[in-house]
Formats: sequence, structure tokens, C-alpha cells
Amino acid sequence: MEVTKNQVDDLNMTVSIALDKNDWAEPRKKKLNEYRRNADIRGFRRGMAPMSLIEKIHGGQALGEAVNTLVTDALNHFIDENKLNLIGEPLPSEKQADNNWEDPDKFSFDFDLAVAPEVKLTVSADDKIPYYNVTITDEALKDYRHGLLKQFGQLESGEAAGEDDFVIADFVSGEQKVEGAYVALRSMSDEGKKDFVGLKKGDVRTVDIVKSFPNEADRAAMFHVKKEELDTLPAEWTMTVNDVKTFVDAPLTQATFDQIFGEGKCKDEAEFDAKVRERLQEEYSRESDYRFMLDAKEYLIGKAAIQLPDAFMKRWIKTANEDKFTMEQIEAEYDLFAKDFRWNMIRTKLMKDQDMKVSKEDLMKEAMSMASYQFAMYGMQNVPEEHLTRYAEQLLGDRQQAERIVERVEDDLVLNWLRGTATLEKKDISLEEMRELTK
Repeated sequence: MEVTKNQVDDLNMTVSIALDKNDWAEPRKKKLNEYRRNADIRGFRRGMAPMSLIEKIHGGQALGEAVNTLVTDALNHFIDENKLNLIGEPLPSEKQADNNWEDPDKFSFDFDLAVAPEVKLTVSADDKIPYYNVTITDEALKDYRHGLLKQFGQLESGEAAGEDDFVIADFVSGEQKVEGAYVALRSMSDEGKKDFVGLKKGDVRTVDIVKSFPNEADRAAMFHVKKEELDTLPAEWTMTVNDVKTFVDAPLTQATFDQIFGEGKCKDEAEFDAKVRERLQEEYSRESDYRFMLDAKEYLIGKAAIQLPDAFMKRWIKTANEDKFTMEQIEAEYDLFAKDFRWNMIRTKLMKDQDMKVSKEDLMKEAMSMASYQFAMYGMQNVPEEHLTRYAEQLLGDRQQAERIVERVEDDLVLNWLRGTATLEKKDISLEEMRELTK
């Protein structure tokens, strides 16, 4: 056996493995003996079939297995002996030599390998990274306060329908009648909405339901039919308004304070306003931290200037994903992949250099935060801690979710260290300016 290396450049090499009959003769014989011991062939006792018959049946397979084992072991030994830190896995060379498996004398196999580049990066106070503080305006505070009270408000009977209100009405067309239909004005067409705004209890209108309710799913639900049955409905109906429902903000009561912020957390309107400002500041801080993360990654990636074996990596991505993606698709998304890959290398280096460790407590804290955020997205505030803990444990028990949580914790560790090491150039900007930056 002969193993040779061809160094293509600093990151790419080709390893060639040449075998002759002396290399595979004994391993092939052992494989054939294994087949013979397990062979169950009619006319022969188990394990007693003649070797000539075994070789005729399994000779090619035994050769393939023996050669594959020899090549794999040789390649792994080469990698270990040379202490190579590879990107991905070795790939069969695109210029692979043809081997004669029918009447073999020699075999030659070529593999392309890519070495992970060394990350050379130091960080000090000389490194300057922007940090944007989002300022809270009176208008933003007012809107956020109104949004919270609206979120915990309820529908009440109103006088006249507004653009965001609901109308409860009976619809009649000939012998057909639909009673107590809920009409959400915000889901109507602009043309239909004009006729509904200002309606009061007892008002009667002739309505073209196709023009007023262009969304077929909404129309089908309102008239209690399947979408495919809509064509059987007449277009014009007589509508009688039974009630107008308007969404009223939650009142500034202790019950509302407890519902939004938790029992006993605030006791009057002044404390409520302070809590509102505190929560808005937390949201703005998350916006600032997210922007800092993007800027910090961009800065460190640029400073480290890590060169990657792009051609090899594109082939490796295609192979690792079992050809689920075309090379055209990989090319289109490669820059984003390469950016993430570089950041992962930088994060790994900084964590090693600074001896950062991810603890179980860190993972649970992040999982709890994710759980709380997901509940909040569905309007569920102040979820009991035992429910959050149970859901967090489920997240950590899911492999993909757990990997995401580990990455986020590692990001936080590195970014928190960076805040105390680099110089943060702080700037006050509006929320609109911040969102313009992140487009």
C-alpha cells in the first residue's frame, strides 16, 4: 500500500491510496471465510459449502468490503498521523481513476481534503464596535401603553360601527337565512366597509356579499358553508344589524394590573406607567442587543479575514445533504452559509482562548427565556414557573432545539465578553432608524 499527498494550496490537498494484490489478498480471504461460515446453501451443511462456490457467489462483494476497509483505515490513519483539522469529510476526487473490479491487479483511490484554516484574532479596547441605544419617545410610550390595554381589553356593545369593530347581523335572501353572523369590518373590502362604518343596531342594508367579503374563507365561515359551496349562494342579501361590538381597552384597575404584570406587582396608575416604561425599555434593549450582535459578528468576521476552501465546501454541502439541493441552489445561499461558518470558527476560538464554558444553568435559563417568549407571542403573560420549566425541559430534550439553545448561549457568552473588552461606540437613535439599519 502506498499513500501519497499532493498539497494543492494552503487549505486543499489530494490524498492518493494505491493498493496491490498483496494488500487485499488476506483481508479478502477472511471475508470469504466469514461468508462460508454463515452460508446456508441447499445440498451442503451450514458452513461446509466449497470455497469455490462461495467465491463464485460472494467473491466480488468480499473484494469490495476488503478494499473499502483498507482504504478507510489508511485514510483515517493519514489524518490522525498528520493531526489534520478537516472541514467536513474527505470527498472522492472528481478526477477519480477508473479501477478494474472484474480482473483487478491494482487499485488507486484519490480523495480531496480541506483543512480548517487557523483563526488568528485578538480583541482589545482598540477595537471599536457601534452600540445603538433606542430612545423612548412620549409617543412610543403612549402607543405601547395603549397596545397593552388593548391586548387585555374585551368586546362590548357599541353605538355605531367603526373600521375595527364587529357587527352581529342576520342575513336573509329568499328562503335562505343566516342568523347571528359575526362580521369583522377589518376583513372586508374597502368598498364594502364604507357601507358598514356607522351602522347601528336595527339598521337594514342590502349587501352584495361577494363584493363586500372577497376572502372566500371568511365568506364561507360567515355563512356556514364549505368553500366549494359558495357558488350556490346568492350574491345579494338583506342584512339586519342585531348588535355592534367594539373592542374596549382594559380599565386601569387592580385586576388589569395583575393580569398584565402579575399579582401585586403594581398598585396604581403611576406604578403601572413605570412598569410600562420598564417593559418597553426591555424590548428596546433586545433590539439594541440584536443590532450589536450583527455588528459585532460583521466586525470580527472582517477582522479575522478567514479564507475558506469554497469549491470544496460547496461540494461537501451537496454531498452531506445527500443531493437534496442542486449546486445552483447552494451557490445562491453559499455566502450566508460561509458567513455563519466563519462566525462559528471565531466563536469557538474565543471561547477556547477565554476558557468559557456553557453550564446547565445557562442552558436552562435560555430555554426558560425561549419558553416565556413563545407563550407571550400567544398573549399568555405571567405563565406559572412550573409550566415554563416543563416546556423548557421539552425544548432541551429536542435535539434540534437543544442545538439552537447551545449556540445562543455560546453567542451570549462571547458577546458579553466582547462588551467588556472592545470599545463600544454608543449612539442614541430612534426605533425607526434602528429598524432601517436592520433591513
